[in-house]
Amino acid sequence: MHQLFSEVHSDNDQTIFMKDISWLSRTSLLVGKETVEQLTTKHVMVVGMGGVGSFAAEFIARGGIGRMTIIDGDVVDPSNRNRQLPALATTHGQPKVQIMADRLKAINPELELQAVQQFVNPDMVEEMLQLKPDFLVEAIDSITPKLTFMRLAYESGIPMVSSMGAGAKLDPTQLRVVDISETYNCPFAQQVRKNLKSHGIFSGIPVVFSPEMPIKESLMLTDGSNYKKSAYGTISYMPATFGAVAASVALRALMNKG
Repeated sequence: MHQLFSEVHSDNDQTIFMKDISWLSRTSLLVGKETVEQLTTKHVMVVGMGGVGSFAAEFIARGGIGRMTIIDGDVVDPSNRNRQLPALATTHGQPKVQIMADRLKAINPELELQAVQQFVNPDMVEEMLQLKPDFLVEAIDSITPKLTFMRLAYESGIPMVSSMGAGAKLDPTQLRVVDISETYNCPFAQQVRKNLKSHGIFSGIPVVFSPEMPIKESLMLTDGSNYKKSAYGTISYMPATFGAVAASVALRALMNKG
């Protein structure tokens, strides 16, 4: 197999170095070498390294993105093991963002990666958005920090996709990508819509959601930490599927393929 390389350019179009993209030969076969080279120059930010965000980050890294920023302030809890990529019996108590950083760099050692171990707050969001990513994948499962990122990213004009509720659902074949204004049968999306409207945002944000009727009996109340007062039961494959769909939205947008 011939060795494939991608030229990486600076703002003044001077070549900085060559990235080895031979490991992306199957991707090149599907979308073309020029498209893969284009992806190596792009920056994707993924917020939240839980069930949705961790899988989204991995699929994006395996897609050949050249630069990533991942953000999460949480550590692995035993209850995460049924659905989250960084959660193993051997990683309890470890920062999710660091586990994912090690994993993403093992997938692509040439990946330019910034890992931010911090819970989301308004000041931090403004600072992170100053990095001006080419695409944002928002996968936070707590309403207040989620809305902060969605609202400020929307106002900054940064292309993004946001994940709605993956809990209380069982059928991954029902997932859809729609405008936030078109969501239904999703209590989480309903809260998001209501809060966005209070800031004058009624549409214009693509989201991954499921119109499947939620299994309301799976709801439980929590201690309210990390902005979460309740949570729904989840099945192993559903958050991962949300993450895969979100990753596809980001990659296809950056490839100009839908």
